[in-house]
Order: sequence, then C-alpha cells, then structure tokens
Amino acid sequence: MSAINVGMSAEHLWLHFSQHAGFADAPPPVIVRGEGAYIYDDTGKRYLDGLAGLFTVQAGHGRSELAEAAARQASELAYFPLWSHVHPRAAELAERLVAQTPGELNRVFFTTGGGDAVETAWKLAKQYFKLTGKPRKHKVISRYSAYHGTPHGALSITGIPAAKEDFEPLVPGAFRVPNTNFYRAPEHADDHHAFGQWAAERIAQAIEFEGPETVAAVFLEPVQNTGGCFLPPPGYFERVREICDAYDVLLVSDEVICGFGRLGHAFGALRYGYQPDIITCAKGLTSGYAPIGAMIAHERLMEPFTRGGTSFLHGYTFGGHPVSCAVALANLDLLEREGIYQHVLDNEKSFHTTLSALEELPIVGDVRGAGFFYGIELVKDKATRQTFDAAESQRVLSGFVSGELFRSGLYCRADDRAEPVVQLAPPLICEQQHFDEMTQILHDVLDRAWALL
Repeated sequence: MSAINVGMSAEHLWLHFSQHAGFADAPPPVIVRGEGAYIYDDTGKRYLDGLAGLFTVQAGHGRSELAEAAARQASELAYFPLWSHVHPRAAELAERLVAQTPGELNRVFFTTGGGDAVETAWKLAKQYFKLTGKPRKHKVISRYSAYHGTPHGALSITGIPAAKEDFEPLVPGAFRVPNTNFYRAPEHADDHHAFGQWAAERIAQAIEFEGPETVAAVFLEPVQNTGGCFLPPPGYFERVREICDAYDVLLVSDEVICGFGRLGHAFGALRYGYQPDIITCAKGLTSGYAPIGAMIAHERLMEPFTRGGTSFLHGYTFGGHPVSCAVALANLDLLEREGIYQHVLDNEKSFHTTLSALEELPIVGDVRGAGFFYGIELVKDKATRQTFDAAESQRVLSGFVSGELFRSGLYCRADDRAEPVVQLAPPLICEQQHFDEMTQILHDVLDRAWALL
C-alpha cells in the first residue's frame, strides 16, 4: 500500500473534535488497516483498538462477510430513499430489530447515525403530544455530563457545557438532573440503592418544577458514557419508569453506545430490566462497517400518525440506506452465529478483574463499568478523591496520557469532559490476552503520568 500524503490531508481534511494546532509540528496518525482487535498505521505499527473505533466495531476489524454483504446489495440496489417507498433490506432490518426490543417497541425509523436518532426522538415526542391533545409537552430532561449528539436538538439534550457554549443559543426546553456517579455520590455514599432512589427523585423534582404539562421526555443512557461509565444503581430505572408513567413522560433509552452487545445484550434496557418508550441506537448495529442509526418507538406513539392526513415531516436522505441495512443484517447474523453477546457476559468479570489491578496505582481512583465498557477515573489524591485542576488535566491527561497510550500501542480515549477518565470499549471479540495487553500498557503509562502531578 502506497503512503498517504499526510501533508495534503492536513491541508484539506478538517478532523472531528480535534485541535489542529497540535498537528503543526507532527501530523495526525494515519490508520490504514484493521484486523481483529487491532489497527495498523501507514508505517505498519500495530495498535490494540481499545475503543472499538468509537464504541462501534463490535465484530472486530477485517470481517470480509460484512464487506461482501455491502457489495452484493450495491450491485442489486445501491440506493433508494424511504420516502413513501420501501426497499426489502429496510423492512427486514426493522423486523429483526423489533424482535430484539423489550415490550411493544414495534416501529423503526431509520436515521444516518446516533445524534440523528436522538434528534428524531425529541421531534417525535413533541409532535406525538401535539397530536394527542397535550401541545405544551415539549421539554426534555437528561443528566449532567451525558452526551447525546451534535445536532442542535441532540446537543441541547447533551449535558456537557463546554460542548455547547460555542453553538448557543440552542434549542430551548432541555434541562439537567444529577447522574449516577456513585464514586462521587453527594448523598447516601454507603448505599447504592438509596443513592439510586435519590437520583431518580431528582427527575421527578425537575418534572414538577417545570410543570408536568410541559415535559415530554427523559433521555437516559443505560450506562452513561461521559464521565466514565456511570452504572445505574439497583432500583434506579424501576423508579424512573414509575415517575415517567405518573407524569405521562416518555422514557428514551439512548443505546447508541450500549446497544448490540456492548453490555452483553441486544440493548442495555434488557440487561437492567426496564421498559423504554423509545430506543435510539446506531454504532454497533453495523459494527461500523456502514453508517446507520435508528429510533425504535412504542406502537402507541405511531398510532396518531396512522389517521387522516397526518405525517411525521422528518427524514434523512440516507436514512435506512439499502447498503447499510444489508450490512446491519449481516452483522446481526454474525453476532448471533458467534455467540458474541454471551461471550461478553462470560468474559466481563475477567475483564473487570484484570483492569482492577490498576487500582494499586496512586493515580487511579476508580475502575467501573459492565460488559466490555469500562471507565478508569484518575485522581491526584486517592484518600480524598481530589480530582485534577484544569492545568493538571491539560498537562497530564491531554498532554501526556492520551498520546503516550497511543505511542505505546493502545488506542483508547483519555477524556476530561467531566472527571478525568480513560475510557475502554474494545471489540466484543476480545479475550484475556487483550485484557492483559490493555492493562499492561495502561499500568506503565499511568504510573509514569503520576510523576507529572
């Protein structure tokens, strides 16, 4: 394979979420190939993909059958929109998804990605309540530091102030409540269940404060990503469901990261035993081999749109793209045939146990997560759980840990949008040898990072 002209790419390519000033002296890495749990750069160096691309490559890299599914579909029907027409792959995929959802989530609206799915869910909630005689119900509630996407609506739902301030004013009507970071629990620090009830009641409190007649939906990830894998305490989602029912508010389970095996189930709602009104998903649906997202809604939310001349005036040119749908179907076949979900459940304890060895380091405050989805929270004082200040975070996390992990052969994410964490979400095919390799690299880099504080 010929070398890529990095100078040209640096000149013409606008990278996502990137500080381009950092590439003035050193060009960005060029990733050219993937195989199994590994990726390779243009020099031939190998890296363990500890983030599955971007919480996405469930089946691992280089799965030729997914590429072949795309080629077959492209040769038959490369493109046609779902605007008052149907193509077979979209119908088949919708049926396949509905079979895996809890309850009567029987209607699938395809999008191009996760942020679009979240945007779609909010728009549906608004119009649904207008059509059912409750036109004032338009507000949404989400959690502090939670990420739900970059479109203006989804960004409004996102609870990360720094991600939003440059794009304000955003869509009005989005409000935040506390998340479930038990490591920094302000209440009931010795009782997970009590903390979960406290956090759930903050949702009820927010609905009451805004007025139940104005609140349409609550958006929650099964396990919140930003901040480093905040697990739901026991009884949390059960109480949230009760609150949503009491106030006639839709519960949206944002499964863009958690879906399709990341937590060992098709959806995180199945793992934690709660019934959403809407599921949003993307990423792992195709293992990243083609772009697609979906909003999966309860049957009753579709009912007002089946009468008279009513329509949901919303859609995407590439939503439900035939090639992406074909890849998704092949990916779901692969995940089922190889027992990938069960593989995650069988190995999650070993993964957690292996990572927990990092807790011996003075810089590691907490290792938490589930399935193949973990966050390692970094601290400057384990006893007090004191976190980094802004300068320390820039120097240690951004200035050292992030780049040094990659140079050491591990691709993952060092993130300080909430507390400073290292995020891990490797391909779901990973085994003990990969857990050991990740942990060894992390141990070495984090041990050296401590000296920078």
